Amino acid sequence: MRNAWTPVTQQTTNSTNIMTMELLSMAQEAAAHAPAAAAAAGITGSIATGLGAGSAAIGVGLIGSKAVEAVGRNPGAFGNILTLGIIAMALAEGLGILSFILGK
Repeated sequence: MRNAWTPVTQQTTNSTNIMTMELLSMAQEAAAHAPAAAAAAGITGSIATGLGAGSAAIGVGLIGSKAVEAVGRNPGAFGNILTLGIIAMALAEGLGILSFILGK
């Protein structure tokens, strides 16, 4: 059993150096492809932002329409329906804002 305080052997150091060199070469190759990836990310980010914003708008609209229907059926539950509707709309809008942040 190896003690935690024993020095590292030369073989471990060599394998660590090889892994480090591989990681550095992979990073250099990735940097060479960065402009193309950035252009593609801009397009896909815009699509994701648009879908997220559209989905949030649809969600808020559905929540609002169902809340109005519920109040029409049971006017006495107006306060509870309003509270739940506002919370649900805030969550839907939060996802829309999150899509703006992550898409750009």
